This record gives sequence, structure tokens and C-alpha cells, in this order.
Amino acid sequence: MKDYQLIVIGGGAAGMTVAAGAANLGAKVALVEKKKHLGGDCLHVGCIPSKALIAASKEASSMMQAARVLGTEFDGRDHYQSTKARVDRAREIIQEHDGTERFTKLGVDVYIGEASFQSPYELKVGDDLLIGKKFVIATGSQPTVPPIDGLDTVPYLTNEDVFHEETLPESIIVIGAGTIGLELAQSFARLGSQVTVLEALDTFLPKEDESVRTLLKSQLEMAMRLKIGVDVKHISEVDGKIRVEAEIYGETVHYEADKLLMATGRKPRLEALRLDRAHVHVKDGYVDVSSTYRTSQPHIFAIGDTINTLPFTHAAGEEGKAVVANALFGLWNKVDYKKMPWITFTDPEVFHVGLTEAEAREQYGEDVDIFEAKLSEVDRFVADRQETGFVKIITRKNGKIIGGHAVGMTAGDWMQIVVYAMQRGDKIGKLSRMIYPYPSRSEAVKKAADLYWRKRLFNSPLTDLARKYFEWTR
Repeated sequence: MKDYQLIVIGGGAAGMTVAAGAANLGAKVALVEKKKHLGGDCLHVGCIPSKALIAASKEASSMMQAARVLGTEFDGRDHYQSTKARVDRAREIIQEHDGTERFTKLGVDVYIGEASFQSPYELKVGDDLLIGKKFVIATGSQPTVPPIDGLDTVPYLTNEDVFHEETLPESIIVIGAGTIGLELAQSFARLGSQVTVLEALDTFLPKEDESVRTLLKSQLEMAMRLKIGVDVKHISEVDGKIRVEAEIYGETVHYEADKLLMATGRKPRLEALRLDRAHVHVKDGYVDVSSTYRTSQPHIFAIGDTINTLPFTHAAGEEGKAVVANALFGLWNKVDYKKMPWITFTDPEVFHVGLTEAEAREQYGEDVDIFEAKLSEVDRFVADRQETGFVKIITRKNGKIIGGHAVGMTAGDWMQIVVYAMQRGDKIGKLSRMIYPYPSRSEAVKKAADLYWRKRLFNSPLTDLARKYFEWTR
């Protein structure tokens, strides 16, 4: 039996942030992780392997295009083993940074094993019983698979095992057109698989601006079949193929492929924790917390994918920073999710911060201005031959930025200045008055911001007076 001032359950981005922060402040900390290595889903089956796969598939696609131009051939399928090795190596390198040794050097006791509460202050990990003054639950999430008829009779992949595939499938059906489904689908398509994506909703990426969805859909459909509003009725295996029977707007359709990937969402990983023994309330499958991440037990906190906020690694990290002071010093820190950005790493990339145009008009009515610039108007994108995309900045009439959206090459990098402006409370005019190096992709933001001054200038009474003056003095 060991006593700790803080016990962190979960060794992913959120848990590691809390453990490191608390240890650096001098607290006696235990970090518990179910799996063999720290790093969480983001490192092992999420962000890192998927981004490595995206990068490799993009290069393969470029090589195939170049081969066609040069009158030769290149098949990404023949190079899947090197692609997989690249994915594995990316995980290995980052794992070294986030390994157990880093935390033991900070004075953190790391336990590997399944954790379960025995009481509100007792946690069992294997044969060890840990006593904690404070706890932080950060156990992440796991794939959720809907109860589709026949699914339990066929082999299928999720993001937790798709990166272990040794060969590239000739064809694959992806059920779910969320971020995970689209990123993986496009990667497989670029490597040479025939890809069909089926989405149950009447739209996809429903949190994105409508103009973003429209453009992205047109780009994705160049490489794959993307079917929206699909009601999957039955799944079976016929002659070694996965067969999906579905209904689209009353019409019965069938799809066949070598592999099936279920990308139908995620849910908190809570079952083994036995939160009932700790008397921690759960609501709709998530740990029920206050805005400062306190559960129904004031000494137990929860963050990351275990709570119903934004399911992003960077959001979990910010929650981790906030909860360190809350748990150790009784403070009431919280994260402002209204200014939390996110990126969908398709090609082109999708960037999102704040309100969409529809949300802004619903909330503010006529007190909304839209400033939009096409990437084809930005010299750097023209030079790169990457003109597909746009920037859209949404403001109040007074210029206050309430939303920013972009589709385009590396949009997640050059749109970050909009996040900074929103967090500072700057108006769009300040983005226009900044100096942008030429030719840089960030000039796309300047193009959109310049429209604000153009609108104010041309609609100003002073402009009318200036025109009359110059007419009079000619």
C-alpha cells in the first residue's frame, strides 16, 4: 500500500501533462497506464500513425502523378511495407520522448496495469493498492461500433488495429465519414486501394462550415466513392469479400470490398475503472464534471476524452494544464472552448476555430460580416500549384472575430494567427495591418482581412468627401 498526493489514471496526452506538471511542483505523484507504453491512443493508434500514413500516401500520390507525366509507372501498393515501417518508426521516435524513464526522472511512480477503484480513495493496479489524496481520471476513449446486423460475424478493422495491417487492401469499405474515417480513407486511396466511404448522416463533418464541406466533398470524391445518407442494413462475408447491404433514400444498394474499416465514433474508456465504487457520477457515458473538471467527488477530477468536451489531444492537454492547479491548490481554472481550434488532416487540410457562418447568423442575426478570399488569389499558392481552397473569417459588424475557417494546403499552420487574434480579443483590422512576408501562404489571411478595410473605406462618408474633393481640384 502506497500513499500519493495525486494519482493520475491514464498515460496519454492529458495524463502525462498532469503527472509532469504536478511532479515539477513537488507533489508525490503516481501515473497509471493500462498498456505497456505511455503515450495513449494519440501516439499508438491515432494522431501520430495516421499523420505518418497521410504523409507517406501523399508522397506516393505525387510519385504516381510524376510517373504518369514521365511515361513510366509507380504503384504505391508495392511500397506499402516501407510505408508501414515509416509509420512504426514515427511512433518509436516519439515513444522515446514520452517513455517511462522521463517520468521516473521527475519523481513520478509509474504503474503499468488495469486500474480499478476500490473506494473513493483507494485504487487497485494489479497487486498494488494505491491510496490517493486527489485523483485525475484521463483514461481516454475507445472505438464505438453500432449494432449492425451481421457485423459480429465478419472481420473488421478499427483505428486500433488498422495500422498493423501487413498488406494494402485492394479495396476497402469505410463506414463513417468523420475525421478518422476520411483521413484514413484518403490515405488508402492514394496508396492505391479502391475506397468506398459510407456515412449514415445526411451530411459529413457536421461541425464544419457548409462552404468547407462543399469544397472538401468535391475534392475527396476525386479519389474515392463518398456516399452520404447511407443506412447500413446488413453486413456479411461472401467468397472472402465483405458485403454491405444498405439503403439510400429508399433504394437498396450493395457494396463489396476486401476489408472493412469501422470509423463510427469513439466513447470514453471507463468500464474497468469501477467508478461506482468511487461514487463518481457518469452521464450519457461520460464522467459528469463541472466546468473546472471536478466530479461528484470533489477530490476526483476528470479530463480528456472521458468528459464531454472537444475530443482533441490539444484540448486534453489544455485541460491537463488547468486541472493541475485545481487538484493541488483548489483553484478553479477552466478552458475556453470557444477559441479552441481543430484541424482535419485531409488534403486539402481543413481548419476550424469559433463559430461557423450558420452558427454566427443564428446567434447574432444581422450583426455578422463575412470576409472570404480564395487561395487562387494568393501568389504563393499559385506558385505551388495548390490553388484549391479559401479563407473565411467571420466577425461582428464591429470587426470582432468570432470564427475562422480555411481549406487548403497546410491550412492548420498559417491560420494559427487567427487563433492568436481571437484569444487576444483583436479585431480583424489588426490582421490586415500586420506585415506578412512575401510570398508566404499566410498572405491568404491578409487577403481576407484586407476586405474589412476595403468595405469600411468604400462605405465611409469620408470616402465620398474625398471623391468630391478630387473631382473639384482636377
